[in-house]
Amino acid sequence: MSSSTRPRGRSSLCDPVSNVQRFGEKPGTTIIAVGGVPGKSYEPGGWELFAPVRPLYDAGEYAEAASRGRELLTGDPPYALLFYNVACCESLVGEKNQAIAHLRRAIELSERTRPFLEGDSDLDPIRQDPAFKELLAG
Repeated sequence: MSSSTRPRGRSSLCDPVSNVQRFGEKPGTTIIAVGGVPGKSYEPGGWELFAPVRPLYDAGEYAEAASRGRELLTGDPPYALLFYNVACCESLVGEKNQAIAHLRRAIELSERTRPFLEGDSDLDPIRQDPAFKELLAG
């Protein structure tokens, strides 16, 4: 339902798993859906799991970020962005094989990840590797 046809003061949220529509009925209620693509089911990416590691990445402490990120990958969680973010850190510290393996897993989990490879400067250290070019080509 577009905002122009939604009753004023009523926000809706559709849960893609159960197809249940939610409403915020109290005045001032705000419901926010993050990460959705119009017309497609929401795919959780795991960004919230990587959030505590992000300050290490921002500080340029890529080796520590990669190490902590790999801990989050234990058990093969189903989150493409988590694998992708760890791969970026690994690329930046020269851990080519791990980075490529994690990028491969990210794409397996969500094909929507593949376009990120094209322009992400974090992946420049591995961009010329034949295995990376294969991932990019699909």
